[in-house]
Amino acid sequence: MTIQETKRTKKLNKQIEINIKRRTVIVDDKLVFHKGVPIPSWIELSLIDVCNRKCTFCPKSDAAVAPDTYQKMTMLLIDKLVKELKEINYQGSVVLCGYGEPMLHKDVYEICRRLSEVSFVEIVTNGDTLTKKKIKELYNANVNKVLVSLYDGPEQVDKFKTMANGAQVPDDFVILRHRWHDENQDFGLKLTNRAGTIDVGKQYDIKNFSFCYYPSYSVLIDWNGDIFLCPQDWQRRQTMGNMMQNEIFSIWSGAILSKYRRRLLNGERNLNPCNQCNADGMIYGKNHNDAWQKILKIKDNNPN
Repeated sequence: MTIQETKRTKKLNKQIEINIKRRTVIVDDKLVFHKGVPIPSWIELSLIDVCNRKCTFCPKSDAAVAPDTYQKMTMLLIDKLVKELKEINYQGSVVLCGYGEPMLHKDVYEICRRLSEVSFVEIVTNGDTLTKKKIKELYNANVNKVLVSLYDGPEQVDKFKTMANGAQVPDDFVILRHRWHDENQDFGLKLTNRAGTIDVGKQYDIKNFSFCYYPSYSVLIDWNGDIFLCPQDWQRRQTMGNMMQNEIFSIWSGAILSKYRRRLLNGERNLNPCNQCNADGMIYGKNHNDAWQKILKIKDNNPN
């Protein structure tokens, strides 16, 4: 490895480290209980099932795996979510990302405005539709952070910095994530196989025994209200419940999710889709994990 490559790798690792630290504060410092149960601190919303890009490290690159259906979340579901999060005193983050490009949803600003009544709001975007005016509109809609994934090259940095400066928003409002790196550098991502749907870059082995904290602190809500175990399940193989049929807290504390939570807190990954996943499930959520272990009376055999 050349000196220049070494510097690039160190810089890349530093960026990933900063992003992990930022999310760790949001997740692990927001341990809140409702009726004796630790509630999630990270809720990911998939507002719309379409993306204008087809990145090779994303399941959207394969229409057979993750086709664009153009279905979108309704304001009825958003209002129901806001109401129920108020009822459980939610204090975590709601992240607009999921299985599509959130900026393609025509009501994205109003959605952010309503969600901001009950949560910290982040939006993750490829930035292709962003303008100075739209960044300002997101800020005025009470969004806390806009995370822009830059896929084309270093020249995008100045473009978006100029755009953010022109919008006259705080310096830390727009976070630029360098994703233009090649396959050997994992595209600048904490790369995973998306529960067995992707095989590019440096992929880690799938472990039959590996702890995972995802179901202890987070859920993903799809455009139609379906709740999934985590954002790795791109093929939507295991539905925990549906928000239009039940309350989010009932699903969160219910039998289906509890089954996965118990097994994964014991290190057992022999459930679909977990048995095909190589994601490191222990980056975030240690405090939530410890709380659930006490509730479920699980012996702590986690070496960390």
